[in-house]
Amino acid sequence: MARIVRTDRELELPGVDAALRAAGHELVLLPDGVTEEILAKEMRETELLLMCYTPVTARERGIPVVNVPEYAEETVAEGAFALMMALARNHQRIEKAMSQDGWAWPEPRWLGSDLSGKTLGLVGLGRIGTGVARMAAAFRMRVLAFDPYVKGTASDLRAMLAESDFVSIHCVLNSETRHLVGEAELRAMKPTACLINVSRGAIVDEAALVKALLEKRIAGAALDVYSQEPLAREGHPLSALYEMDNVILSPHLTFYTREAMARLEADTLERCREVLEGRPVTVRSRDPRLRAQTRGVRFAG
Repeated sequence: MARIVRTDRELELPGVDAALRAAGHELVLLPDGVTEEILAKEMRETELLLMCYTPVTARERGIPVVNVPEYAEETVAEGAFALMMALARNHQRIEKAMSQDGWAWPEPRWLGSDLSGKTLGLVGLGRIGTGVARMAAAFRMRVLAFDPYVKGTASDLRAMLAESDFVSIHCVLNSETRHLVGEAELRAMKPTACLINVSRGAIVDEAALVKALLEKRIAGAALDVYSQEPLAREGHPLSALYEMDNVILSPHLTFYTREAMARLEADTLERCREVLEGRPVTVRSRDPRLRAQTRGVRFAG
């Protein structure tokens, strides 16, 4: 029987935990924010590491790495679209007024915006971005996309941003995309445009975003991800966002639905079985970093 470590125990996976324990494995659960020193100590004599948010920096051992990329693609696309709709209809401001005053009469400050006829700019056109594009087309939006790895998309990010009424980010975070949307890109956006990010916080220069919102150079933002998580009302680089009524803050939960979590648990258990039975572990992701592996893996999709 194997010793298995799972970090980020705050993300409850009762099906995974129960199945591994029922099979006789020793399961060690570690909290979010565990230090690298403690994690390294716990990994001694361990055959399998399951993690979500906890960074793992060592690569020299050549240990097979796999993720579960498909469980929430449509789920996150729906979440991004829901945030865009909420921004368009001023839900944040109206909900606050209803909570405080009990009612809000139709006056200019509550005016919303139709999505039909507007332009959506997608930064990244992978599976999630493609899902958002499909939903936008059903709402009769004009859809543009910037993705250097997809033929036929815009070649100039700033030019695309300048045409967009809503910008939604759906690329992976790597050395090429860190701060891809920075001060210059935010200045390229329309003052009436809104930004949605459900991908990774560091794709956006968050300090530049706060400045753009404070200076009203863009109309609003909806964020589900942050470079430093969890977000906090005080002592966080983005604490000022809590006071902005044109900003929607979500606690990295656009992936979190019953259906998505069921798929996550099922796929995770299947990958665990492959590892524990000595089989090559299946890589379904198109991420070139995972596709570059040559030992202990097999590729599908």
